[in-house]
Order: sequence, then structure tokens, then C-alpha cells
Amino acid sequence: LVYRKTYTKAPFWGLFFSCVFTIFNLMKNGKLLVAAPSIIGDYNFQRSIILLVDHNETTGTLGFIMNKKLDYTLDEVMEAVEVEFPLYFGGPVEPDNLFFLHRAESLIPNSIPIDDGLYWSGDFERVIKMVNEKQLSRRDIRFFLGYTGWGKGQLAAEIASESWVLTENSYHNEIISQPTKVLWKEQMAAMGGKYLLWSNAPENPNLN
Repeated sequence: LVYRKTYTKAPFWGLFFSCVFTIFNLMKNGKLLVAAPSIIGDYNFQRSIILLVDHNETTGTLGFIMNKKLDYTLDEVMEAVEVEFPLYFGGPVEPDNLFFLHRAESLIPNSIPIDDGLYWSGDFERVIKMVNEKQLSRRDIRFFLGYTGWGKGQLAAEIASESWVLTENSYHNEIISQPTKVLWKEQMAAMGGKYLLWSNAPENPNLN
């Protein structure tokens, strides 16, 4: 599902708030946010793919950027980790805190369900123990520094203004192991139409 605005006759603000209300009702845990090509020059969000993990009518929305791998690894920031494990930039909120997304609910107590066999959070000490013992692989779990968050109604307004495209997670729980470099371009190609040409465009438009 790719949400596109179809209203044409309502006054601007009536149209805008109608779109916001409709989008808000479509937002659910497990969906993807695809950054519009118009987001340029913002490291946090340019060409970002964000998995929504906690959408709440009262408190807002929380997600993790899935395609921004950091240049350093988990073992370089945590002494307790004994094996090299990749680390990702989850978003600009609480960038010094560690979060994790996984598909090992049966192994990790207190996991919070998202959708499609995906979970986040859980017993951190057990997670580190299993990582060190190689019971969890890169296909099972992904670690993030920081997260992305929006207050009530804020994200819906950004989608209505076409900063983001809300779509289904066609990767399901395999998104944890998807190559990060091609994720955004794959979504551009999948959405087609006006987005298709961006699937082969360089990240820096000045190089085109």
C-alpha cells in the first residue's frame, strides 16, 4: 500500500487536515516510511527507510532508520560485547542510547511485538550473552544508537506534506538482514510512477 493524496476540490486547509486524519488511521506498527526524494542535505533523513515500531494515538510514533549503518561496531562502544557486530543509526532522538530490533521472541524475554514476526526491546543482559555465544546472528537482531520519534499528529502532517511515503513492509521480518545500500532505491522502484527515476539517481544530485 502506497498512500497518495487524491482529494482535489476541498479548500487547502480542509484538504490538508482531511489527509492528516486519513493518514493517521493508516499508520500502524510494522509499516515503512520512505523518505521522499525532496529531502536533501539532511543526514538524519535523506534517503531513509524507517520501520515504525510503536504508533500510539496518545503519545505519538517511534521508529528506527533501517538503512544507515555506522562506521563503528557494537563491540567498540560496549565493553561487554566480545564479538564484532554491526551497529546502525536509529535516529536523532537519544543517540547515546542503545536499542535493538529482532525476530527471536522465543529466546528474548520481555520482547515487544511489532508485526510480521518482528519485535523490539527485551532482556538486554540475555541478548548480550547470546550475542557473545553466537546464538544470535546478524539475521536475527539489529542494534541501533538512537531512534526517530514524532509527537501526536506530527508524522501524519509530514506525510500529508509529502515528506514521507507510508508503505507496507514487503520484507516482513527479513528486513533485519536486508542490504542497507540499496534499500531506498528498491523502494523507489517498487513505488514506480514519479519515483521510478530516483531508483537509479545518485545520492548527490550534482553528480547526475
